[in-house]
Amino acid sequence: MKLEKAVRRIGAILLVLVWASLGVRAARAQVQVKKGSSAASTGAESKGELQLAAARKNPLQLRQFLKEMPKGTDLHYHLSGGVYAETFIRSAVEDGLCVDAKQLAFTKCTGGDGDKTIFPASNAYKDQALYDRLINAFSMRSFVPYAGVSAHDHFFETFGKFGGTSPSHKAEWVDEVASRAAAQNEQYLELMETPDFSLAAKAASEVGWKEDLEELREALLAHNLKENVKAATEYLDGIEKKRREIGHCGEANAAEACKVDVRFIYQVLRGFPKEIVFAQTLLGFEAASADPEKIVGINFVMPEDGYISMRDYAMQMQMVKYLHEAYPKVHITLHAGELGFGMVPPDGLCCHIRLAVEAGAERIGHGVDVMFEDRPHELLKEMAAKHVMVEINLTSNEMILGVAGNHHPLPMYRQFGVPVALSTDDEGVSRIDLTNEYVRAVETYGFKYADLKKTARTGLEHAFLPGKGLWEKQDNFTRAVKECAKESLGNTKPSKSCAEFLKANEKAQQQWELEKRYREFEANF
Repeated sequence: MKLEKAVRRIGAILLVLVWASLGVRAARAQVQVKKGSSAASTGAESKGELQLAAARKNPLQLRQFLKEMPKGTDLHYHLSGGVYAETFIRSAVEDGLCVDAKQLAFTKCTGGDGDKTIFPASNAYKDQALYDRLINAFSMRSFVPYAGVSAHDHFFETFGKFGGTSPSHKAEWVDEVASRAAAQNEQYLELMETPDFSLAAKAASEVGWKEDLEELREALLAHNLKENVKAATEYLDGIEKKRREIGHCGEANAAEACKVDVRFIYQVLRGFPKEIVFAQTLLGFEAASADPEKIVGINFVMPEDGYISMRDYAMQMQMVKYLHEAYPKVHITLHAGELGFGMVPPDGLCCHIRLAVEAGAERIGHGVDVMFEDRPHELLKEMAAKHVMVEINLTSNEMILGVAGNHHPLPMYRQFGVPVALSTDDEGVSRIDLTNEYVRAVETYGFKYADLKKTARTGLEHAFLPGKGLWEKQDNFTRAVKECAKESLGNTKPSKSCAEFLKANEKAQQQWELEKRYREFEANF
């Protein structure tokens, strides 16, 4: 009897365990159905990490893997600094320019034979040594700091050396950078460019400086600033139109570069007198308001450690803040914190990033000196809470500022939840590409596959594209908006509600395209 009872008890226990097991499996199945693409994404990312781990063992294989990986966008990109030196030489030859041998810079040809240090740029095609010297002068290739000339100095001097070519080449340069982006599975670029602002500068000189910024704005607008606005928008629209002609965009034989959506950031030169800086900034806000589809934001450039940049920094941020209130729809990204310890006095590191955030910056370019700012931890928490993204330029920061490895704030930004995205800054001058920055993130900071994927998604999340984004919560890439929440993200046949949402929102379209590219990339695992 005792044996029979024991057998019955064991049978009952086994039956309960079977039912429990079935219940767990059913629950798991329901969770998978509810999660949909999230569960699939997690599985793909696990496989992606295995692929990345295998690629880490060989630097060449790592680069190839990351080159093919979808990267979304490069949001910190100076057009002139993104062009390789070889292209500048070709443009100078086509323009009939000469080379000043003493300065290793382009110049107009004098027409006489008296000065033997001025000769045609075309000589570079017949003199390999000259060709190499020009490339080195126009970039960081082979550069070694020496007495009186730092890497910082050489970097910024390159722009004065390869300048002078005709603006007619700008479309060719955009085609070049877009082609390079397409080859690395990038889909969107925001290129910094400074249109001619001579009319704005003339108006500023005539009006002079006024402490009342509203009065200054009205005076400048009354001095035909609108004419400069029209010229600026036509200039950038013309570049895009010509670059599409070069790539045969919209035709059967369209180049891969046509798949890269290119927009412009109006680039303000901050090393000028304050009235001219304000006039430029006003011009940028007006131009972005006039053509928001093409000019998606504004930025301030030129060395941050320069005399005027340091002296007028707080004042310039007040300009931005005032104009941001006057033109609230214009997006703002600002170079801030592109400083290393010792470049300026310690108190000069106090607050550039903070002032930029207070002025309304949605993105910060570089942000290298964040831990030297006053109350850095408070600032990091504020940036995370406000979703202020940092454009991280690892190679540029090492070359120009000498900041790399554990001296770079990238880990701190990630630790505090500040959104970050990788970018190149001036890939032509630095002789790099965006893939190189992904490699550095893996090799130096131990980025995993999911980290890289999040970085790419973050870039598009903070792109200055019109419309709503794909994700339900900002910088949270776990659930799409309700219109697309039940979809397998990136599929080629979204539901009617999702398709209508994507059609109405350009940002969501680009984000959907990124998810589509991840589906295709991860299908090979």
